[in-house]
Amino acid sequence: QVQLVESGGGSVQAGDSLRLSCAASGRTFSSYAMGWFRQAPGKEREFVSAIGWSGRTTYYADSVKGRFTISRDNAKNTVYLQMNSLKPEDTAVYYCAADTQLRVGHNYAYWGQGTQVTVSS
Repeated sequence: QVQLVESGGGSVQAGDSLRLSCAASGRTFSSYAMGWFRQAPGKEREFVSAIGWSGRTTYYADSVKGRFTISRDNAKNTVYLQMNSLKPEDTAVYYCAADTQLRVGHNYAYWGQGTQVTVSS
């Protein structure tokens, strides 16, 4: 069982940056692939980024490539999402997810409660 708690969301202006954090419980964090997803009002949840257990393999949605960076610190049981050059269309609830398999789909086994990111123009 893995419990995930996101933090770092907030309200910013277009062009600003935010760093989201996701703290995981358990001693086996380093064996899990981690993903970030987001859901905007009235839209389906979508994939944002994912990282393998070692941190060497990463994936990004085209919409965030070049602006967002995913990373992890296995010693701190934490995964990060650095978001730069934020746009109003990045406004969403951002969710952290964990699974034993690195995926870009939605079928992760464990999910956090989400953190709101609001970007105004």
